[in-house]
Amino acid sequence: MHLISRLALVAPLAVLPFIPSVGAATIPQYVYDYAPLIWLHSQDPYRPSDLQQQLDHTTPQVNWTTIASAPAPLTLDNLDQLNDLGNTSVYLTSHEGIDASPEPAWFRGITPDKQGRLTNGSGSVIVLVDHGSGNIDAFYFYFYAYNKGDKVLGLEFGDHMGDWEHNMIRFSNGAPQAIWYSQHASGQAFTYSAVEKKGIRPYAYSGNGTHANYVIAGKHDHTIPGVNLPNGFLVDYADRGLEWDPVFNAYSYTYNTTTRSFEAASPGAPLGLVNFNGKWGDDQPPGEPSIFGEAKYVAGPNGPKFKTLDRKHVCPSTPCIVLPFKIWVGKE
Repeated sequence: MHLISRLALVAPLAVLPFIPSVGAATIPQYVYDYAPLIWLHSQDPYRPSDLQQQLDHTTPQVNWTTIASAPAPLTLDNLDQLNDLGNTSVYLTSHEGIDASPEPAWFRGITPDKQGRLTNGSGSVIVLVDHGSGNIDAFYFYFYAYNKGDKVLGLEFGDHMGDWEHNMIRFSNGAPQAIWYSQHASGQAFTYSAVEKKGIRPYAYSGNGTHANYVIAGKHDHTIPGVNLPNGFLVDYADRGLEWDPVFNAYSYTYNTTTRSFEAASPGAPLGLVNFNGKWGDDQPPGEPSIFGEAKYVAGPNGPKFKTLDRKHVCPSTPCIVLPFKIWVGKE
């Protein structure tokens, strides 16, 4: 158990104690104090997952061929050695297969305890990007072993192994300004003052099965990327099911946008995890049927380093609309 986990056992959920840095990497305390809390959907069986467990149940492959010279055992420390053995073509391929029946228990991750923490693993990553002059972006990444896609006209699309979602909070001199919510291929941005909070910590609502992050509970149609409507063809469902605090057991890093390099900022944070260039799941099965370019089983995603860490705007792309709407009234 690394230091963040030990501290978390005695820390209140709202504000955690100072997390010491490792080497020269430093993360301000406010990055942890303002970290989002996640409402997992009440009916979603696919909970946050331990990152090392994903490696334990997969084999690195390129073009469905096992990499014979891959490190053994494969760990979060040596994972980036696969960059020299296939680079972005490497897929962490599940032993049982994405369509395994019965479904393996590890697909379903770990259910947080009453304090909101994963008691047996680490399923989150925090990355700080310092732009200078008091301007800091803090990325909060959440990992799930399995993504269950949405249904359209009774057909399911977008199932894949491995699932990375994230929020990003932009700070100015320690004060939160805006927050990004990742949703499938796009997402939404809001001013910090507009979003629902527990104390000072923003809430994100995780879509049932898909884990896309939403600013409120309810139905969310994402047919048009970056636009959420209450009804449509591609609907996610979010509710106040189970609260997860991703700060517990998180691996923390800083990212230098000039050198494009990471540095560990919490004890035991493995650099191989964030430097890995491959995919965190199976490749799309050969011959997988598709309708209008959409398939039931699709390829797993890249990791945090591919989520546009060096952003000019709160959004990873433009146009970037930061919504100022007051969408929540009341007190926790």
